[in-house]
Amino acid sequence: MSKEKLAIQTLRVLSVEQSTKAASGHPGIALGAAPIIHTLYSRFLKAATYEPNWINRDRFILAAGHGSSLLYSMLHLAGYGIKKEDLENFRQYGSITPGHPEIHLTPGVDATSGPLGQG
Repeated sequence: MSKEKLAIQTLRVLSVEQSTKAASGHPGIALGAAPIIHTLYSRFLKAATYEPNWINRDRFILAAGHGSSLLYSMLHLAGYGIKKEDLENFRQYGSITPGHPEIHLTPGVDATSGPLGQG
């Protein structure tokens, strides 16, 4: 298996684990969109994980906020400081990984988004 395919499979597993542990969430988008988000973050988006507020960075906005587990998994693998423990606390009160992305709460999240139809 290539490194790229392994990374995509890892994204899928991490994302589904979050929804399963929380007994809540939407794993479907994580399974289908993992190749897309991996390609964006690994090949196209300009970012500096060591300086998340870099003014010239590209922004990624997840309009369908119910896919947050996939975004958190990608940010974890990309080195944004999201720990495995944070992923395990998905959708838990006080967690930095809420059910929908929130700006200023999770490192690497550039926009707050919500349920379908709000993006």
